[in-house]
Amino acid sequence: MFTTSGCENWLDVNTNPNGPDQLLPSELYLPQIQSELVIGMQWDGRYAGQYTQGWTSTGVDNTFDLHGHPASSDSYSQLWRAVYFSMGYNLSDMIASAEKDGKYDFVGVGHIMRALGWQVLTDYHGEIIVSQAFDPAKRTFDYDSQEFVYGEIKRLLEEGIKNLERTDGVQPSGLSKGDLIYAGDKEKWKKFAYGLLAINAHRLSNKSSYDPNVVLNYLSKAFGPDNTFPDALITFAGTTTADANWYGPLRNNLGTLRQSKFILNLLNGSNPALDTTVPDPVITGETLNDPRITAMMAPATDAAYRGLEPGKGTTSAGGAAPKTFWNTTSGNTVVPGSLPVYHFGNDMKHPVLTEALLRFVQAEAELKKAGTPTQAALDAYKKGIESHMTYARQFAADKTVFDQRKALYLTDPAVVPAAPAGLTLSKILLQKYIATWGWGFGFLETWSDLRKYHYSSSVYTGFMLPATLDIVNNGNPAYRARPRYNSEYMWNRAALDKIGGNDPAYHTFETWFSKPGQ
Repeated sequence: MFTTSGCENWLDVNTNPNGPDQLLPSELYLPQIQSELVIGMQWDGRYAGQYTQGWTSTGVDNTFDLHGHPASSDSYSQLWRAVYFSMGYNLSDMIASAEKDGKYDFVGVGHIMRALGWQVLTDYHGEIIVSQAFDPAKRTFDYDSQEFVYGEIKRLLEEGIKNLERTDGVQPSGLSKGDLIYAGDKEKWKKFAYGLLAINAHRLSNKSSYDPNVVLNYLSKAFGPDNTFPDALITFAGTTTADANWYGPLRNNLGTLRQSKFILNLLNGSNPALDTTVPDPVITGETLNDPRITAMMAPATDAAYRGLEPGKGTTSAGGAAPKTFWNTTSGNTVVPGSLPVYHFGNDMKHPVLTEALLRFVQAEAELKKAGTPTQAALDAYKKGIESHMTYARQFAADKTVFDQRKALYLTDPAVVPAAPAGLTLSKILLQKYIATWGWGFGFLETWSDLRKYHYSSSVYTGFMLPATLDIVNNGNPAYRARPRYNSEYMWNRAALDKIGGNDPAYHTFETWFSKPGQ
């Protein structure tokens, strides 16, 4: 039967063997593109979170706790798959379909999504493939420098903004039907693009070409005339493993992780940079706890808050170990009526970019602009804390206690200086660490900051790398994730050789963005 010409014609539906020639309506592409990229950020943020000591494994000498990488594994390269495969040609087709139909809002969001993908991928991996990425004539692909990639991200974001500002074409185009982040609000997407432009420019603060005024200009447009930024949150239905939050109990991806001592000490008032002497209004004999501690941290079975040290397992808690982020003692079976910690529920919205993060970028840029603490830097710092407080409050176990502690916390000069002279880079970055803890892009942003400051304990007060790092590291911490094994190390090894990617210690090679110079 299959030798008949009629069947041959029936089977020959596409000239492109990798996908259909007929473009679908653009709104059918966008939801999957957005969810796949965010899940990639959550997936790989899980491992970046171990490098940053946001959370640690319950096992001893865990590879990621010790800044290593698993050999011949794709376990921490989901972003690679999301950007090149899940989005990949699908995003190109969405943009082409939108251009054909005059849906320029979809074109704009498409360019922004592509830029976001390149930004998180290059920050995570270093050199990546961009200029040759979607060339159908190629079977092997050369890597581009980070310098090139950063310029391409800027170009795409500017192109995205231009398309969002177009008034011709289909109005409205149906963007609200497919957009899981801003429900089709073009003004919010423009603010998002400017926020990402600020991050792109600020990432290069170690370079001689860095200009804080450029960063601050982008941020002024991200905050807009109303001086606010709309938190970008993606929705998960949470009914099955297919549509649930990747950090939720249904997906069961965080069961062997617990909060670290470092993040806990930032929240219980014992970190030297945020060392408070104000008495806690709830716990007699303790100094003031950060009000966010009950919203973000998991208690132990005895109700105390403890954290683990990287590579040392549960015994490093010094008492009963903290429960999972789903409020279970082990596993992912949640007791009916029990609430997960923070945003780790199955149907919880997950942050993609927040005002709090951008306010701390603003505070750091203002500090670098003046070379000394200023009122503008202090104001941005305060707004960053207040913004994240507003977000965290919804997850607080007792909102009355939260509000009591918040009132004291925001007036405690050890935390929020009364005058600019008391503001330090450490305070800014440690508060940013708190605000970016527990979500995909946030962990990737924190890891970029830590590398930019070379894991300095004088900047990240109280932060200490593990005494013994993974054996292949040669005593050096991780500076990048290795490319995806089953694509790059299986069939693109010659291109990897050009950038040193086949060296067992490649993940310790410093990224371009964190180096001084041009």
